[in-house]
Amino acid sequence: MPLRFDLQSHSTHSDGELPAADVVAEAKKAGVELLALSDHDTVTGVSEALDAGARLGVRVVPAVEISAIDSDGSIPRELHILGYEIEHKGQALTKTLEEFLADREARTLRMAAKLREAGFELDEREIEARLAAGRPIGRPHLANAVLNAPANASRLKAEGLDDVGAVIRGYLIEGRSAFSLRETPTVGEAIDAIHDAGGVAIWAHPFWDISGEDEVLDAIDRFRELGIDGVEVFYKTHTRGQTELLAKRCEELGILSTGSADFHGPDHKAFAKFLDFETYGHEPNLGPIAS
Repeated sequence: MPLRFDLQSHSTHSDGELPAADVVAEAKKAGVELLALSDHDTVTGVSEALDAGARLGVRVVPAVEISAIDSDGSIPRELHILGYEIEHKGQALTKTLEEFLADREARTLRMAAKLREAGFELDEREIEARLAAGRPIGRPHLANAVLNAPANASRLKAEGLDDVGAVIRGYLIEGRSAFSLRETPTVGEAIDAIHDAGGVAIWAHPFWDISGEDEVLDAIDRFRELGIDGVEVFYKTHTRGQTELLAKRCEELGILSTGSADFHGPDHKAFAKFLDFETYGHEPNLGPIAS
């Protein structure tokens, strides 16, 4: 029987809805055997997830999802690099992630300023609490700050912005008025940080960030030269054609092909179920992640 794996999920340590142990419990209920808790730019929930996995009989892979800048494509983009089997307690990784988090925080605060310039008020209690606790802040927390400020109610209704995703799409993605690009790390620096921590580096959900097939294939080739170990081929939003294209390129290059449903919580509009992705008959190549 094929291994039931799901190699990307998020907890309250980044932008997920549940504590890390509860994420593992949800994965167990769904039948996941191999799980990665991959919070954004932080590994603070990994130990909790490992302990929960040991109790519940779920193998948990120490992981992280690093936001990185690709400046060598057609336009500068923010992409995500997953790191698996990392030494999550290592001092070098801890220091590096602190630097990456500082840039994430600065970028988020720049976007907060742009939202105010656009006329929104912000309820910043959640953001302030996360900063005080040393937890990452990002676009979902900014969107919540907009949604939770009563003064924005009539404007939000008029613009049809009724949830976090709508606010992000309306103001906080590339090309929108409040978007701000990160400054560091580059894709190469993210890959190096993962390798320095003893892990394997995987490009997450390529077609979530880039729509053009040729551009995705070009990026895979460029990232391979930087040392990328594989691609998240199997993903909730990838079509059959996209999946087959990625699987073929990974096989040609001899690199890993992983997958996930990108679980964010049971009430999340888009990413609420484990194992909610298709392989379309292709065999994943998880390499050392599954060994």
